[in-house]
Amino acid sequence: MPWCETCDRQVEDDEVNEEGECVTCGNPVTQHRKIPWQFKIMIYITIIYLAYRAYQGVTWVVHHI
Repeated sequence: MPWCETCDRQVEDDEVNEEGECVTCGNPVTQHRKIPWQFKIMIYITIIYLAYRAYQGVTWVVHHI
């Protein structure tokens, strides 16, 4: 998936000239890989889980002091 850093958007194959440059701005395009949505969900769930465990730890300490 070609990505133009200057335009900050994905460019289609027909929008890239023979030299591998964006036809809009003339800068070279790179291959841009998006972060998979499954990975983002895993990170969010991990943060929620760790926050819950921290809450449990704090309440346990408060009740045992």
